[in-house]
Amino acid sequence: MSAGQTLVRNIRSVLRQRGITYKQLAVLLDLSEPTIKRDLSRGDFSLSRLDRICEALELNLSDLVDGGQASASLQELSDAQERALVRNPQLLLLTYLLVNDWKLGEITAIYEFDEDGLVSLLLQLDELGIVDYRPPRRVKKLTARNFAWRRDGPVHEFFLARVAGEFLRGAFDGIGDEFRFLSGMLSMGSRTRMKTAMVRLAQEFDELARQDARLRLVDRDGFSLMLGLRQWEFSEFTRLRRARKP
Repeated sequence: MSAGQTLVRNIRSVLRQRGITYKQLAVLLDLSEPTIKRDLSRGDFSLSRLDRICEALELNLSDLVDGGQASASLQELSDAQERALVRNPQLLLLTYLLVNDWKLGEITAIYEFDEDGLVSLLLQLDELGIVDYRPPRRVKKLTARNFAWRRDGPVHEFFLARVAGEFLRGAFDGIGDEFRFLSGMLSMGSRTRMKTAMVRLAQEFDELARQDARLRLVDRDGFSLMLGLRQWEFSEFTRLRRARKP
């Protein structure tokens, strides 16, 4: 098998492993789906096209040669890794920015990280296995495209204790802002439909964020989306319920 055929085979393998369709890859590359299908059937695309494919899949050429096994494979961090982050807000912020595809130049232009402090934080993230850092400026994140914080983990607890209240106290009156709080009586079937819809919405948010990561920083703004659905009644209402008869 030729080197070109090997690369094409491994690209297809990565797409299958990650559940990425040709159509989704075409969107990431700003190309048509027929173009992607033609390229991956003939294998006669340019080196610049190969570079863009590697960038979209967060791979490098050596990853593809080795069978498409990328080093960026962390779908979530360990409990110990997350605890290390929440102990240091600067470390948590830097991780958040790098996971969301900020470049070091963009980070230092917006946030007050001095050079020595930034290097120290990057060395800590490298030791934790969250990034691959090669001084002075080479940083490769080791998180996968579908990376998520641990459910009920240290970062989730930090969010509930320190972030959620501040987020909900906002006015939600800016361009693109939206807030709804709805309550109602739902059947099991309706609850299942709502949960499925929320999962789809969260996936769409992640996909749009990945696509927009290719834009200039000036063309993007930080947005947060909070989704929650659970069986619940306001405590003041619960106190008014009649006591159940034994």
